[in-house]
Amino acid sequence: MYKNGNILIGRNELGDATLLLNKANRHGLITGASGSGKTITLKVLAESFSEAGVPVFLSDIKGDLAGLIKPGSMETISSRLESLNITDFEVKGFPVTFLDVYSKNGSPIRTTVKSIGAKLLARMLDLTDAQEGVLAITFKIAQDEGFDLIDLKDLKAMLTYVGEKRKEYSLTYGNVTLQSIGSIQRNILSLETEGGDYFFGLPAFNIKDLIHFDVNTGYGNINILDAQTLFQKPTLYATFMLWMLNSLYNELPEVGDTVKPKLVFFFDEAHLLFDSMPDHLIKQIIQIVKLIRSKGVGLYFISQSPGDIPDEILSPPPRSSGCAVRWPAVPSQPRPPMSQTHLFPDVPERSVPSAGAASVLPATGS
Repeated sequence: MYKNGNILIGRNELGDATLLLNKANRHGLITGASGSGKTITLKVLAESFSEAGVPVFLSDIKGDLAGLIKPGSMETISSRLESLNITDFEVKGFPVTFLDVYSKNGSPIRTTVKSIGAKLLARMLDLTDAQEGVLAITFKIAQDEGFDLIDLKDLKAMLTYVGEKRKEYSLTYGNVTLQSIGSIQRNILSLETEGGDYFFGLPAFNIKDLIHFDVNTGYGNINILDAQTLFQKPTLYATFMLWMLNSLYNELPEVGDTVKPKLVFFFDEAHLLFDSMPDHLIKQIIQIVKLIRSKGVGLYFISQSPGDIPDEILSPPPRSSGCAVRWPAVPSQPRPPMSQTHLFPDVPERSVPSAGAASVLPATGS
């Protein structure tokens, strides 16, 4: 709930738990078991950021976030509001843009093979180190000889071309084998069968289009990615989300500390970003997470346990919410059990209410 220039997250008899907008780009963590309220926490935060004039991006894995576009019903939350002693709450709808890689339930998101790069594409294709090396050589040859890689058809043609001239190119770029090229072509075919070819092509999605506002209310737009189909392919989903993070980091200008974030990015099922990810990509993710706040972007990871997120990201600790209290960044101290809760700003302890009794506010959308 956006109130008095900040976001009211929870309340108990000792006071309010409030997120300061000028600290909201220092990232956050929402954790808890299934049914513990992660989605409601996500909705409250997304609505509050929108009302504060901050655009939001989130992925809808279960298909239960589209209701943000319509006002909810006071009947379903009136008793909860009364118990929290909130008298100025109103239901409302929010400006929403629906996105879908498969172009079925929203505007398409596409990029070019060249833009996504060899490293992320190798992750999508589940290539071995040797095959990734051949793919990198193919990208380099395309760059040096002026071939534009737009979609997977272009890539397959380029691989065929490199294979035909492998003896010539091996002397300059490194060893290229027909076996590796054949394996890459086979994995591309598998990716196409899974619908991955929808992601590549023109017109390419401009990542800056995520940052826009409702002309009537000034609310930040909530960009909802329909990920119900995409999530069924965990590697493709994680790589797609990493591409978005990488694009935000590379294309947004440096802004330093701001009165509020330029964009807030929610990463649901965040453990997929780190599961079985090659070490070099994990290092890239950690670097982006640590530096992207200078672009005015706040990242909020959503997962069942803090253990799903690397310690390099959790230390210093992000704001934590849902079912996890904030813990100190001291390796020798065990983390508390994930049975308590709520979003705490980086403020003196005396101003933070007891976590065990705090209650998350209801969402205003349906």
